[in-house]
Amino acid sequence: MNTTRDILNIGGRWRPWEVAIWLLALASPLLLSSHALIINEIAIVALFAVSLDLILGYTGIVSLGHAAFFGMGAYAAALFSKHVMPDPLVGLAFAIAVSTLLGAVCSLTIMRGSDLTRLMVTLGVGLILMELANKLDWLTGGADGLQGVVMGPLLGRFEFDLYGRTSALYSLVVLLVFFVLARRLVNSPFGGTLKAIRDNRLRAMAIGIPVTARLAVVYTVAAGIAGAAGALLAQTTGFASLDVFAFDRSADVMLILVIGGTGWLYGGVTGAIAFKLMQDVISSITPQYWTFWIGLFLVVLVLVGRERLIRPWTWFRKARQ
Repeated sequence: MNTTRDILNIGGRWRPWEVAIWLLALASPLLLSSHALIINEIAIVALFAVSLDLILGYTGIVSLGHAAFFGMGAYAAALFSKHVMPDPLVGLAFAIAVSTLLGAVCSLTIMRGSDLTRLMVTLGVGLILMELANKLDWLTGGADGLQGVVMGPLLGRFEFDLYGRTSALYSLVVLLVFFVLARRLVNSPFGGTLKAIRDNRLRAMAIGIPVTARLAVVYTVAAGIAGAAGALLAQTTGFASLDVFAFDRSADVMLILVIGGTGWLYGGVTGAIAFKLMQDVISSITPQYWTFWIGLFLVVLVLVGRERLIRPWTWFRKARQ
């Protein structure tokens, strides 16, 4: 069976339909101004999912603590705005730098052990940072969250309004920039070595690929991108709380990649769109049971398969011998 990547034939060269989709996405805050807030949320979650796909889909590193970098970026951007300067772009750069540094340190923890070991270690890092943010209430606000975060106008001209149009366009542009960078990375010779490590680490070592260095680099890059997503959340909402470190945030982005698919960057984007729209629509109908319906959807997705899900007439067709 062909994979989604094979069907769409996504390589290093941009297709016309890709350019059209991104232009439409950038225009969506203006075309759908009444839905700018959810567009902003989708862009942030999509960026977070792209960062996880770099280590999960392209390198095979399973992580349940990716929210650690998301949360670090959120608090770094919020604290920078509150205590240093409110410029969003400078704050974004600062948050990326802090998250990248954290990722470089944490990359030392994933070099050894099995997938289960890495799973527990990454989860532990997220829990440690969450508890630190809770205890350092004089700096982070503790359980009450960091309040009083005021962002300056974007580029000195565009104010962040209550309707979210500026926020949505800002998040979409940042998403596009990092998507382009991630695309260049995975379609480069460096990205080819990552796929080799994912498929067979021992064979990659045998042909001379520096596995340890590659893992450290991609983990650090993914941490920086996740920090950018966290910074966007703090800047566009003007608030940072312990929720940014929560386990369910890491679990949600994992579910997004299950929906959209791993190993192709558009999986994080399409998964984020599907997940956030389902969450918004279902929770408006059944606020108490929306997780049940999303869970049911995931069960059907796993049983049927992503390619067959969009073609219901093939669900009960017997597989060819």
